Amino acid sequence: MSETEIEERYRELLGFVPDNVMKRSALAKLAGHEASIEAVESLRESLIHDNPLDRKTQQLVHFAMLLAMGHTQPARLHVRGALKAGAGPRELYGVCETAAIVGGMPIFSNAVDIVYDALREAGLIGT
Repeated sequence: MSETEIEERYRELLGFVPDNVMKRSALAKLAGHEASIEAVESLRESLIHDNPLDRKTQQLVHFAMLLAMGHTQPARLHVRGALKAGAGPRELYGVCETAAIVGGMPIFSNAVDIVYDALREAGLIGT
């Protein structure tokens, strides 16, 4: 899979190519280990693009799991991916509410911040 194909996969999934994807590709190239990127992307291909869950459900699950693990930045990416895949405010807020069960109010508050910012960025909510 070429760099362009990899970038297209991310654009298809998230609507953009995350900075960390560009960084890991550049670092692998600098280190002469481009094969590692091929391996990672092959795994992603299988687990994401050939998955029985639809894109929206996958993105909502990724968002919830990343929240529970405390990974805010990747969670932000997957909220944007969920929106791109057709998730609406009701579904995203449902993840926030469910996150409260697993992680309590700190996780709920973080989830609300992430979703609110993504909805504002998408023009779906005011300031």
